[in-house]
Parts: sequence; C-alpha cells; structure tokens
Amino acid sequence: MGTGDREPRVFLLSPASPAGVRAEQLTSPRARFGAALRFRSEEGVPIEEAFSFMSSLYFRGKITYARHFALPPPELGDTGIFVIAPGFGLVPPNWCITGERMKKLRKTPVDLKNRSYCEPLRQHARQLRETAPHSRVVLLGSVATGKYVDLLLPIFGDRLLFPRDFAGAGDMKRGGMLLRAVREDREMEYVTLDAPRRRVRA
Repeated sequence: MGTGDREPRVFLLSPASPAGVRAEQLTSPRARFGAALRFRSEEGVPIEEAFSFMSSLYFRGKITYARHFALPPPELGDTGIFVIAPGFGLVPPNWCITGERMKKLRKTPVDLKNRSYCEPLRQHARQLRETAPHSRVVLLGSVATGKYVDLLLPIFGDRLLFPRDFAGAGDMKRGGMLLRAVREDREMEYVTLDAPRRRVRA
C-alpha cells in the first residue's frame, strides 16, 4: 500500500506492559505527578497517557503517529485509533484506567492460551470489521510472533497491515521511526502479513 493512498485506515496499538518500574511509579499511592493523581481519581487516567508513561518512547511514538495519520471511515466518526487492552479487547485512547481495571490488565497475560485475553479482542475485532468493512487496519505492534497476528489475521485478512520498516526493529527503534515520520509528515509504507516480519540473518 502506498503512503499516498487515501483509503480509510484504522490503527490498532499494542499495549504497554502493566508491570515494571514505570508501572509501579504510576500506581504508587505516594506519587504526586499528574498521571498518577489521575490514576487514583474516580475517573482514572486515559489509557494513552498511562501507556505513554509506562512504555515511554515506543507507545508515545505509536499514539503520536496514529493521531497524525489516522483516516477513519465515516462509520467510525473521528475514532480511528484503538488500543489493545488485555482483558478488555479494543478500547479508544481516552478509555480510562482505574485501580480495578489495572488489576485486570495485570492479571491478563497476552497469551493465545488465555481466553480472557483472546475473546474480548476477537469480539471487538469482529465488530470493527463489520462496522468498517472497507477500512485498512494497521497494526502498530509486534508481528514477529502470533500474540496479536494470530487473532487479528483470520478476522481482517489482507486488510491487516503493518509498517514494513518494523520488521526486525526493536521497540526503541520503532518508537524513533514513528516520531521521525510525524516530524517529517511522511507516512510509512504498509504491507500485508505475507511480507517478511523478522530480520533476515546474513
């Protein structure tokens, strides 16, 4: 797919890990920065803000890129971005994480053997396909393993794409690529899952 193609497209963003040092900082009852205060509020903190803090460069690159280049179809209004939230399926960037939702995120491993991860994601992906059947769906996340692809590819088929330059690149490099593309206002080239998805060893 060429970057000049104006066919409607929706971005699916892989999740940040709810474990690790930065996740502990966000959820600490002693933390006084804005995202942590919002997390402890009744409304919670938007998932895009929470994941950008927990993942730093990679998720920040994904959400910035998706907001810049999303081209949602009329059926979705202005909603052209969905985040994979383990245990909850696909959610919009302004969906809020509360203490209870964080517990569910943490106890739902991204594992194809885990029904609580697979079923909500599969259900929401099917709903998206039915609502916007003519849209391209661009996965901004790992395609080297099956943890997302094996669920999404049977649903979207050749409408499921990924950035060609993601193949073989690590998370930090991908984050830098995405932010650079936004600065240059240059959309990346997307390819189907038939293209090589891993680094070719010499």
